[in-house]
Amino acid sequence: MQKRTLSVGLMLFALFFGAGNLIFPPALGQSAGEMVWQSMVGFFITGVGLPLLGVIALARTGGGLQTLTERVNPLFGSVFAIILYLAIGPFFGIPRTGTVSYEMAVVPFLPESMNNGLTLFLFTVVFFAVTYWLSLNPSKLVDRIGNILTPVLLLIIVSLLVKAIITPVGKLGTASPNYASNPLVKGFMDGYLTMDTLGALAFGIVVITAVKRPEMKKEQVTKMVIKAGLIAATCLAAVYGILAYLGATSQALGKTDNGGQILTNVVAELFGPFGNVLLGLAVALACLTTSVGLVTACGEFAKKMFPNVSYKTVVLLMSVFSAGIANLGLTQLISVSVPVLTAIYPIAIVLILLSFLHDLFSGRKEVYIGGIVATALVSIVDGLKAFGLKLGAIEQIYLHIPLYADGIGWLLPAIIGSVVGFIIAVIRGRIVIFSTN
Repeated sequence: MQKRTLSVGLMLFALFFGAGNLIFPPALGQSAGEMVWQSMVGFFITGVGLPLLGVIALARTGGGLQTLTERVNPLFGSVFAIILYLAIGPFFGIPRTGTVSYEMAVVPFLPESMNNGLTLFLFTVVFFAVTYWLSLNPSKLVDRIGNILTPVLLLIIVSLLVKAIITPVGKLGTASPNYASNPLVKGFMDGYLTMDTLGALAFGIVVITAVKRPEMKKEQVTKMVIKAGLIAATCLAAVYGILAYLGATSQALGKTDNGGQILTNVVAELFGPFGNVLLGLAVALACLTTSVGLVTACGEFAKKMFPNVSYKTVVLLMSVFSAGIANLGLTQLISVSVPVLTAIYPIAIVLILLSFLHDLFSGRKEVYIGGIVATALVSIVDGLKAFGLKLGAIEQIYLHIPLYADGIGWLLPAIIGSVVGFIIAVIRGRIVIFSTN
């Protein structure tokens, strides 16, 4: 049982740890400089803690994302689940794994004349063919990812980073103004970029399926998921910390705006051309494991939504469609995905947090509705702003909300909305606070 828990924990780490997770911490580190560890505390909250809570929340409910979202409203449950799976799945998340793999693991080794649409097309065909093969049998996902790909990935990362710890490329640099003034909040916001909280709601059912056995009770499944989640969280935190340290010591090599470039420069300085080969392999494995996890999770969800369509057919369509979208290019994918994710990410966070308080307010829908609606009123406006829309008076009003300028203006409305929902539930007699015998 302990061996299986370790395998599931490593699988979960691999599912979370995609190319984005590889490049965001170095970017934070270079900008934070000497404030890197204060910033990483905030990053750990949103990049490690919330994804862990997301997986545990699903285990506690005993089902997938829709089981959790239907606590708000059945229609909301279906709509939000579909939007989330489409966003982190075939429209944005899955194609991005192929495009990032190509740009970081293939382009550096190509002659400039070969870096074109045809080469990208051929690479994405192979990449998503492998994804399709690995996703065909979810029951073997633990063995293929937890026992094989993850140790290889960790070995590559460790080999890249141990030398950097022993012989750093420089000292901790100077913090940029944003990190110098409020490193904790800035790191908290940077953790959003991993989008792993959304991934947790998608991966959760994969992990539960891998853990669950017919003879196991719900409490046993939850306990095992928590242990596996802690293994994954520990691995994530350790790797993030080292990557951030690399970035913080890289200012001597010159400032860059891209975490991938930072990592490439550091690896080249420490290991030369051989280091770039290792980095490319690490990125490809990280992207592949994330791609497999997303395809599998989306496939399981689609199978429940459309029971007449076979899992194999769904996975095939998902892989082919993602390969096509990947050929649009990374820049365009990111520009479209960020606003959508900005709108739905806070809703996912509030949903997870309320699930842990479920028993305290007797699971009344009024509390869920109040918290989610209040959150959405802010997060959707943030998403529209990210699309570049000018909101005029609305934005001026929202600027008066505490923490709105820092990007977490949804927090206070979420609390107020939940409290109002609780009061309404009490008035309706749905929750008994005091009882007399």
